[in-house]
Amino acid sequence: MNQTINRGLGAIAQPRSGNLGITAMKIAIAVIFLWIGALKFVPYEADSITPFVANSPAMSFFYAHPEDYKLHMTHEGELKPVERAWQLRNDTYGFSTRLGMVELLIGGLVMAGLVSRRAGFLGAALALATTFVTLSFLVTTPEAWVPALGDAQHGFPFLSGAGRLVLKDVAIMAGAWLILVDTARKLLPAPATGITGPQDRSAAR
Repeated sequence: MNQTINRGLGAIAQPRSGNLGITAMKIAIAVIFLWIGALKFVPYEADSITPFVANSPAMSFFYAHPEDYKLHMTHEGELKPVERAWQLRNDTYGFSTRLGMVELLIGGLVMAGLVSRRAGFLGAALALATTFVTLSFLVTTPEAWVPALGDAQHGFPFLSGAGRLVLKDVAIMAGAWLILVDTARKLLPAPATGITGPQDRSAAR
């Protein structure tokens, strides 16, 4: 029994398993950025990020009237023409479109890392950088925590739906860092041995 377990562990511990994991991580992070980036062009998604942007010291200036956002919030799938008109005046949709373009770029670069190490390195670095901004929302956004509406469980550490959505970026941060480290190692020149192998020839990609 122990031999069977050890053989299984040995198979998992092979270098190719680690490479497979890095590849899967690249695809996973790329899918997240590409999908959510594409949704930024849709009004409901732009509306949903309003509390994060309006309360962020680093981003609130992108809105025309960040201080008034609470008066104009809508639920996903809900259409309120008056609130949508306010969001237009607030530049909610314009900012969301620009943010979506950035996220699509990051997702594309991370995905390109499957064939180009330099592009992948840049994509992973940008993905890592975004997590510092998004995780700061846990500090700056009141809506990230369960409000005090009568239940005993509210505030820290009771994350709301919005807070739980932000918390996923801890995994993106770790994954982007692993990709960054792995790509940096592969971009480094191989030690001079006098023998040129397939790995040496592909290192400059």
